Parts: sequence; structure tokens; C-alpha cells
Amino acid sequence: MPRTRIRPAVAVAVALLSAALTACGDAGGLRGAGPTETAISPARLWPDLTPASSPAWDYDDGESELMKGIKAPGDDLHKVDPVAVVRAEISQHPDAYTGTKAPYYETARRMADCDKGAAKGRCPVLRPYYRDLTGDGRDDLTLGFRLLPGNQTAVRVYTFESGRLVRVMSNDDAVTGVELAGRSVIIHSPSDIASYEYRFQWTWDPDQHVMLLTHDEMLRVGDRKGGKHPSAAPSAARSPSPSLSPSLSPSPSSSGR
Repeated sequence: MPRTRIRPAVAVAVALLSAALTACGDAGGLRGAGPTETAISPARLWPDLTPASSPAWDYDDGESELMKGIKAPGDDLHKVDPVAVVRAEISQHPDAYTGTKAPYYETARRMADCDKGAAKGRCPVLRPYYRDLTGDGRDDLTLGFRLLPGNQTAVRVYTFESGRLVRVMSNDDAVTGVELAGRSVIIHSPSDIASYEYRFQWTWDPDQHVMLLTHDEMLRVGDRKGGKHPSAAPSAARSPSPSLSPSLSPSPSSSGR
């Protein structure tokens, strides 16, 4: 079989292309990351163990509560006084707020400082946020208030159902940040382990008509030396992540209520 002769012009082009590829490699081109580790399938342990039929602990999941005496024209949550909502909860749970051994007695006492509205002065009620979390096309109310004299924060979500205000999510914890994403409320809490935090995600369930705790995890938020990562230090009740579209951003009332 005869050999193929390369014309001089073609030879020059090949040489130039080879030089260019070599230069790209020297300038930090793509390089192999090495062989991929072999995937290992999950190994099921104790296949003969009898499965549990009920949970060991009560996670307070799937519970809702009617807030008595709270009405609004057209079931518009923007027209509901957040301070009145917290006062309704205090009156419905005296053991937690006003009883002789109430752990959050200071919250009840400082509600008298809320006459000027939420997030004013010493009032323990934080700035409310509004977003459709239940998918019915109407804004729901995400509300927080300090559980005093400790360092915990109550996070609540309320919606109107047939003219009645219903609490569909309740979480009490030490809080470092809160986010709204889609149909979820994400709560960040400190951990005893350096460079880690707890992250809880509550998501609306249309079948149960409540928000359920769908994710509960511990995540690293700092570098290996124990320092905080700049992007992982959420502030309390901060606005949603910039990656969310404007249509998904919660809308605080213009008056800061």
C-alpha cells in the first residue's frame, strides 16, 4: 500500500496547531482529575430486624392551631396586626407565657412595649414577612418573636382558611438565620461543634394542610481552621438568597409591621 505524502503547506499547519495546543496546555488548560472512584451501593444492615411501626419521639410535626379572635377583611393577612397574633398565642398557651412556672414570662411582660407595633423598641415581635407558602395564590404570614428571657426565637407561619386564621408551622429554637425559599421556611441554628450549624427545612404539604419538617441536617459552614465561611453566616430574619427570582421574594409591609 503506497504511503501518503503530506504537502508542505499541510505540514506547516499541523506544526502550528501542535504548537498552539502545547501553549494552551502550558497556560492552564484542562487536565485529567485522575480515575473516578468506583461507586459502592448501599449495604442493608440487619435485614431480619422487625421494622418499627411508630416514631420514638414526638417531633410536633403535622400540627395546626386555630388562632381565636383574629379576623381580617377579605382574609388579607397584610391587614392583620402581628402583635395581636402573638397576643392570641400567649393567651392560648398560658403555661408557656403567663403561668407561675412559665419559661417565657419575659415575652409576655414585654408585649406591653408593642403598642407602637412590631419591631419597635423593646417589643419582642420581629418584623413580619409575607409570601405565598401554601400555593393558593395569597400571601401567608411568616412571623417571629423572641422567647425571653432566654435566647430562643419562635418562628411561625399563618394562613387563612375559610375566614379563620390558622397557624400551620411552629418552631422554637436558638436561631442564627431564617430564609424563605419556594414553599419552604429554612431555619439555621448554632451547633456545639465548631464550624457546623443545624439547618431545618419546613415545607408546605398540601395533603396534610400544614408545613412539615422535611429536612433536618448538620452542615459545615466554616473552613478547616474553624473560621466562618463568608457566605454561610446568615443573619436573623434576613432576606432570601439573591438567587431567588424577584417574584419569590417575601414582601415585608411598607410600614415594617
